[in-house]
Amino acid sequence: MPVSVHSVIATNLVATTTASSNRFYRNVSRRRIGSVNCCSVETAKEAERWAKLKNGNDSLEICRVLNGMWQTSGGWGKIDRNDAVEAMLRYADAGLSTFDMADHYGPAEDLYGIFINRVRRERPPEYLEKIKGLTKWVPPPVKMTSSYVRQNIDISRKRMDVASLDMLQFHWWDYANDGYLDALKHLTDLKEEGKIKTVALTNFDTKRLEIILENGIPVVSNQVQHSIVDMRPQQRMAQLCELTGVKLITYGTVMGGLLSEKFLDANLTIPFAGPSLNTPSLQKYKRMVDAWGGWSLFQGLLRTMKSIAIKHGVSIPTVAVRYVLNQQGVGGSMIGVRLGLAEHIQDANAIFSLVLDDEDVSSIQEATKKGKNLLQVIGDCGDEYRRA
Repeated sequence: MPVSVHSVIATNLVATTTASSNRFYRNVSRRRIGSVNCCSVETAKEAERWAKLKNGNDSLEICRVLNGMWQTSGGWGKIDRNDAVEAMLRYADAGLSTFDMADHYGPAEDLYGIFINRVRRERPPEYLEKIKGLTKWVPPPVKMTSSYVRQNIDISRKRMDVASLDMLQFHWWDYANDGYLDALKHLTDLKEEGKIKTVALTNFDTKRLEIILENGIPVVSNQVQHSIVDMRPQQRMAQLCELTGVKLITYGTVMGGLLSEKFLDANLTIPFAGPSLNTPSLQKYKRMVDAWGGWSLFQGLLRTMKSIAIKHGVSIPTVAVRYVLNQQGVGGSMIGVRLGLAEHIQDANAIFSLVLDDEDVSSIQEATKKGKNLLQVIGDCGDEYRRA
């Protein structure tokens, strides 16, 4: 699948992205205005729930709001295995049927294996077809032989108790070592053998995504950090995705919970005066807030988000995810799940029926443009993991 888009990406980058985004919102508004019956509304909501990730003959349909399982790896509270699996069943029963995990997310893959067997035993076959388990492989930058790649993928297949992984998302630490191309070619071979259904990436930048596509690797998506604060994917990556059909799966979309009512008007300067940053995700995304413009500026954004949330009768996280799902190239967005400890099923399902109007979008853009451009501060997608 050869592509060359250097000139396209370099020309009118910001203007093109902004114009495309504005056109999208206007079109959405026009489509949703007018009289529609209940069946039409429900059909539209159901269609909005799903996205097909596709490259050539490879495709996978996922729920556009994914259940992120990083929170099972420790640091968010002790996970009880039985409670976690019961929670996974509740999410799936509510239509939130796509789960995202990784080889290094503690027991995440094992929990999925227990869960999928419960589904096989206790739910009808058509239900099972909607369940998707996406995992990641994050190897050290060593020599990528066929046997090494195969051995590691077989571990995930065994833990998840599946003959074929729905999606394998590949991460690579060091671009100076081009072994990532060898690894992806071996992963493609495993796909051809039926051990993987779709090959994807996580935290790759635009330049490397283009190189990978030019080498004929049929990746269907790239999972990257993307939120109302972190709009880097819209400045380079989204245009390449638009040209090639590769979709973005976003994480950090609610910034570990910072984009929520809990942190509105919170004072973090006085110990114990407000909510604590007591999880790895809160600490990670607080650093992003600091890089973007600081806590005071972030409070202004939260107040804008709250006014929009009140207007639509939803929560701040629901608005935050809906905004990112509406961006160019985005196939799905992640919400972390603390299985057995807390649930946000209602908020997550509200995302599918929420329609942000032009006024909402303008208000958000007005608030976010006061912050720094994180592309200039951090670099392209994934660069935060590779800076010296």
